[in-house]
Amino acid sequence: MEWISQMFGQYGYFVLFFGLFAESLALPFPGELAMAIAGHMATLGTFQLTSIILVSYLGAITGTFVTYMLGRRLGTPFFEKYGKYFFLKPERLRQLTEWFGKYGDKLILVSYFVPGLRHFTGYVAGILKVRFGTLLLYNGIGGILWVITYVTVGHIFGAKIEQLLHLITQYSFGAVVVLALLAGLAVVARKNKALLLQWLRARYVGLQKLFVRSVK
Repeated sequence: MEWISQMFGQYGYFVLFFGLFAESLALPFPGELAMAIAGHMATLGTFQLTSIILVSYLGAITGTFVTYMLGRRLGTPFFEKYGKYFFLKPERLRQLTEWFGKYGDKLILVSYFVPGLRHFTGYVAGILKVRFGTLLLYNGIGGILWVITYVTVGHIFGAKIEQLLHLITQYSFGAVVVLALLAGLAVVARKNKALLLQWLRARYVGLQKLFVRSVK
């Protein structure tokens, strides 16, 4: 935590932009901690809150767009062979590809809140040739929510940053699980729409008959 504060003192906003840019390339950088510390430093007058949010957001989404273009241009064969140099081993690539197949492009929306996923979202989205407009929308929304969350945590809670980051990570994972379950239910409901409507009509008719009997 101290070394990040020292880097902020020496390089200012550049730490946030290039740090979050690097993290989006799957390079090791504690993005959440850096944003939270910067948010806390805004209360001390060192930084401006709106500038922290903007610079962090630009760093994060720019990195994801770069990895998206790399994934789209280089394709699966390249990453299966050389992915280990990007920390994207074949096993991880297969797992993330399965996740995209299971949950769809909306996985991009929550990827920032899942450690180990946001670092590779751009690569995999490019490999799978997700529409750029879709990436732009979901990555943009997810990115700004992620940045605002962690900058606000640091801005409000200051000294207890590390404890709160741990709690947020836990709840973020839980939220992703809930969203995944809801997405799964939505897919099942869509595929079995006719059966679902038939079942609902049967339940409605049954309740209607029960109500008529109780009135009589």
